Amino acid sequence: MRSVALKFHVTLRTVQKWVGHAKGKRLDRVDWSDQPSGPKCAVARTPRAMEDQVLATRIELRDNSALGEFGADAIHRHLVDNGIERAPCARTIHRILERRGALDGARRLRLPPPPPGWYLPEVAHRQAELDSFDFVGPLKIRNGPLVDILNAISLCGGLPGSWPMAQKAAQNALEALVEHWRAFGCPGYAQFDNDTVFQGPHQHPDTIGRVTRMCLSLAVVPVFVPQQETGFQASIENFNGRWQAKVWSRVEHESLAGLCERTARYLDALHARSASRIEAAPPRRAFPARWRLDLQAKPRGRIIYLRRTSEGGTAEVLGHKFLVDRSWLHRLVRAEVDLDAHQITFYGIRRRDPSQHILLTKLEHEVPHKPFQE
Repeated sequence: MRSVALKFHVTLRTVQKWVGHAKGKRLDRVDWSDQPSGPKCAVARTPRAMEDQVLATRIELRDNSALGEFGADAIHRHLVDNGIERAPCARTIHRILERRGALDGARRLRLPPPPPGWYLPEVAHRQAELDSFDFVGPLKIRNGPLVDILNAISLCGGLPGSWPMAQKAAQNALEALVEHWRAFGCPGYAQFDNDTVFQGPHQHPDTIGRVTRMCLSLAVVPVFVPQQETGFQASIENFNGRWQAKVWSRVEHESLAGLCERTARYLDALHARSASRIEAAPPRRAFPARWRLDLQAKPRGRIIYLRRTSEGGTAEVLGHKFLVDRSWLHRLVRAEVDLDAHQITFYGIRRRDPSQHILLTKLEHEVPHKPFQE
């Protein structure tokens, strides 16, 4: 047997199996086809007659049931109520229906997610960085004041920032952004929700807040996303959750200064851990050395609004309703407000096809220059 195994380059165990399978018969009279050693039909398999009864019960319930239910649970209840002995359980009935091709439900089609920043072509192709900002709070320090926390995270590099403050105000947010960009450079885009702290008051049309004016003066394009839409704020919401779990909930903070110190330690550790990712992110522009904010200057540049159209194909931008496209209903659009060209360009965007940005319309609109109310 060993010599045969060496000759045919197989193991000794294989030759022993062949000999046992032949049982002393001539080789041309041995059935060499591999068959399982067990019975041809599984012992616990549901009889064919019971499977047919399950299918017949499903058809009967589908056509005559008052509830209109004819799934595995409903079939099981019907068989038990009618006194069928050894009725299969609901899971077995589901397997029978699946095996016999009697399931109506279609499997959910899982589409690949769009790339980060897919709604901004420069960010999606990693040609520009995007910083997202959001407030957390108010949070109560025991025996202390209420505090608000402005958090920041960059989309490509994961560069974090966090500023606990005693008051949620536009001026405090502006100072935090300037501090962050002086230290790490200016991104191509800055993303916010529609909070008045970032966008400005909503009661008057064509209002541009101080945070938006600061971004425009630094050639950073502000992007405003709707709060009801999921996905756009995913990165900053994730960082908000991590900050609350790793900083706020870990210890009891006695003062705002102690919270700021704890937050600074957390950011230093996070910077060290994410150094390689931050280094590989798109380059950031150096902060202008002699920059000074003039809130009374006429805003120049672009502002981007992400909106969803109404049932009439309109979208609200800068407090005005613009007709975008009567066939583009309840769908996402990117509105680019060009303050220099006095024009608003609407693009249709879709998560399923993130590379296609369909030009829907261009509208003339001039934002009047009004004195900024300090």
